Amino acid sequence: MIDIKITRTSKSTLHEVDFSNLPFGKITSDHMFVADYKDGKWQNPRIEPVHELSLHPSTMALHYGQTVFEGMKASITEDGVPLLMRQELHWERFNKSAHRMCMPEIPADIFLGGLNALVYLEKDWIPKSVGSSLYLRPFMIATDAFIGVAPSTEYKFIILTLPVGPYYAKPIKLLAEHKYVRAVRGGVGEAKNGGNYGGSLYPSKLAREKGFDQVLWLDAFNYEELQEVGTMNIFCVVNGKILTPSLDGAILDGITRKCAIEILKRKGFEVEERPITIHELIDAHKAGTFTEMFGAGTAAVVSNIDKLCYKDVEMNFSHDNFVISNLVKNEINGLRNGSIPDVYHWFVPAKG
Repeated sequence: MIDIKITRTSKSTLHEVDFSNLPFGKITSDHMFVADYKDGKWQNPRIEPVHELSLHPSTMALHYGQTVFEGMKASITEDGVPLLMRQELHWERFNKSAHRMCMPEIPADIFLGGLNALVYLEKDWIPKSVGSSLYLRPFMIATDAFIGVAPSTEYKFIILTLPVGPYYAKPIKLLAEHKYVRAVRGGVGEAKNGGNYGGSLYPSKLAREKGFDQVLWLDAFNYEELQEVGTMNIFCVVNGKILTPSLDGAILDGITRKCAIEILKRKGFEVEERPITIHELIDAHKAGTFTEMFGAGTAAVVSNIDKLCYKDVEMNFSHDNFVISNLVKNEINGLRNGSIPDVYHWFVPAKG
């Protein structure tokens, strides 16, 4: 294990937080984990009070988008044990994103050691209500002060923790986008880099102005094949079978997506990973066989979808049919708080 220097805050803000009313992403806990990459190695791992960063105006991350991040959650059992879910998969995906963005990979002792130490220190910040959790945001930025298109030689790795409530409090409405695209095969769609999300903001803004919550992205060539929603992977229930787009390099390899697939298969459902076209879904909806649609992601967990629109076609879904989505959501939430036995071996106690 690495030696992590811990500097505790002199004034906690925990008592100021209303845990019955947690907006998503606006409240940070007292501390953050930090490590620096210099001279070809990661060094100085530490936990310190959350504070502003001091960056030179020519810091490369600000100009060339060399940034990657992860989204994770910590939960707590009824007897106060903080839990981390599939942390190794998040570490592996973080390093895949870093590799794609020409950034140094994070050793396991830095990523997992820092994550465990921070979550254990901040365990009192973990909300206990169902659907709430401590959101974890590991991220890395290029910190060279240099104006030039080249990989940085110095980086900063930080983990923030934020107590959050549910990302979506009610079923959402999706607009299938047929003009703008999120990612293409051969691009960086499967990496969690900042540019993917920055580029999605304008189409998402237009969708919200039309009364929708999120965009359902389609492929960049024919605008037909489903990719994902900006905050989650997508699942469709057609003829009792669960369909989800196959990973093709333009779709994020979601950890919650993996969990949903494993849960459904274990419970005897047929899950098919393959290309899905919007026209196939329109036909199935007209035939009455497209009965349910839901998203799965770390922030969103499992979100019901009650409307999907494509051009002038509107597909509505009865809340009475939110059966499979609620099954997956309840399973994940039960595993997180320890009320359901972890037969999948996904959860481990955070170690200080």
